[in-house]
Order: sequence, then C-alpha cells, then structure tokens
Amino acid sequence: MNTSPVRAENLAKHFGRTKALDGCSFSLPEGSVTGLVGPNGAGKSTLLSLIAGLAKPTAGEITVHGTAVRGRMHPDVSLLTQKRPLYDQFTVRELMRAGAAMNDRWSAERADEVLDLLAGVDKDAKVRTLSAGARTQVAIALTLGRLPKVLLLDEPLSDLDPLARDETLRIVMTDVAERGTTVLLSSHLLTDLGDVCDHLLLLDEGRVQVAGEIEEVLDDHQVVVGPTGLDLETDGVVVDSSHTSRQTTALVRGSGAPEGFQTERPDLEALVMGYLRASRTRRYARQ
Repeated sequence: MNTSPVRAENLAKHFGRTKALDGCSFSLPEGSVTGLVGPNGAGKSTLLSLIAGLAKPTAGEITVHGTAVRGRMHPDVSLLTQKRPLYDQFTVRELMRAGAAMNDRWSAERADEVLDLLAGVDKDAKVRTLSAGARTQVAIALTLGRLPKVLLLDEPLSDLDPLARDETLRIVMTDVAERGTTVLLSSHLLTDLGDVCDHLLLLDEGRVQVAGEIEEVLDDHQVVVGPTGLDLETDGVVVDSSHTSRQTTALVRGSGAPEGFQTERPDLEALVMGYLRASRTRRYARQ
C-alpha cells in the first residue's frame, strides 16, 4: 500500500529537446518538511508544478495520496509559486473572500490567523500598494487558508526580512505539528532549511542526486582533508574536491577514508555546497 503523500516514479518532463526532469524517483514521508535544493535550472520549479498538477509529465508518474496527478490540481495540495500571482485591484480582505468562494475546504479562521501573525499587513489595503514582502505574506495566508495536506513552497522566503522569515517558518511548522502537513520547500537560504527541514531532495540537471532524511544523508557522506599530492583513493564516490598548494579537501559519498586523510561528518551547508560546486564544475567543463 502506498502511504506516502507524494511519490514520483521515473518522472520526466521535457520541453522540446530540453530535459527539465528525467528519471526522477522519490517519496515524501507524511508530516515531513523536505528541503528542495539545486542550482538554477535544476528542475525545482518544474517539479513543484508537476506535483501541483499545473503541468503534465512527459513520462513516469507522480501521485498524491495514491492518486495519479496529470495536469489537474489535487484538492490536498497548495502551491505558493515564485511569482505570487494576486489580483492587484483587490484589497487583502477581498482576496480572502475570493479564496473562500473558490475553495471548498477554505478556513477563514486560519487565513486571518496567518495574517494576524504576520504583522504589518493592512487588510483594507489594495494589493497593488503592498511591498514585495507584504504580498508574499498575503500569498502565504491564501495558501494556508486552503488547509492543505501537502504544502509546496517555491522560494517563499526570498522577499522577506529576517523577522518575517522567522514568523513564516514558525507558521509553517505549526501546520506540520498540528495538522500533519507534508511540506516541500524550495529555497537557496541554507540556514533556514537547516532550521526546519528533516528531509532533503537535491536535484541537478533534472535528476535526483540525493533524497532522504537529512541525518541519514549526512551520515552517508564525509569531508576528507589531507596533504596535496596524496592519492584521493576511496571506496566512496568523490562528489567534489578542491586543492591548495598544501591541502586537498573533498566531499565523499560513502565510506572508506583515503589513507593519510582526516575525515569528518559534513553539515548540511557543506554537503549542499559540495554538490552545487560539482554541478558548476561539470557545466564549465562542457563549455
């Protein structure tokens, strides 16, 4: 029985000859908060659109609570996109009423609660007069007002100041704790991911590079440091390496420390940055 709220099997999305996603398989545990990371163009926004039903896969399948999603939004899913599409001529209060009219599962109480917690949003202000951060806060209230069981957030924190980011993350974590919401959060802010995420999904060039519980992923990697000139021979896979005149540092996936090298467990930032540097190196090598 498929108990995972979101599951992808060999998922692919092609735009002409461009493979935005290719052969992606993963599952999100119920009540988990998964950080979705990868370089620009890795396929993160495309993946969120497929889960939300805003696009159809070229191949493979994605399911939400066991139901295949093929270009139609599942009622359990809410997506906050990077563009934050809102009706500029509406007031914030009118937007909340529109949310109620368009969603059977709408909770005006929850939407108002979110707006009240995100201090500084005037409910009688026209949307067009709001700052970028305030627009994001209104969009978050609309997204959570639908009482989603699966919450998809595409760079939700980029327009927010540090205090608003903290408030937003606290609100999301309250949904997880009280309602068992499953969250997939795309962000370049690694510190924020480390504070709230318990799982990691790392994409590069449309493929899943890493997927799993963060602690287990970190346990499966090691940072090795040794004198420059020693052979970096290991039973693991060298993800990324850098060299100075005196020292070699590498991120290795798997066990087996090279002889003469010291090892340590990476933190989340070191792991993600290692994969991002490796991706950039591969792209430069093809140019």
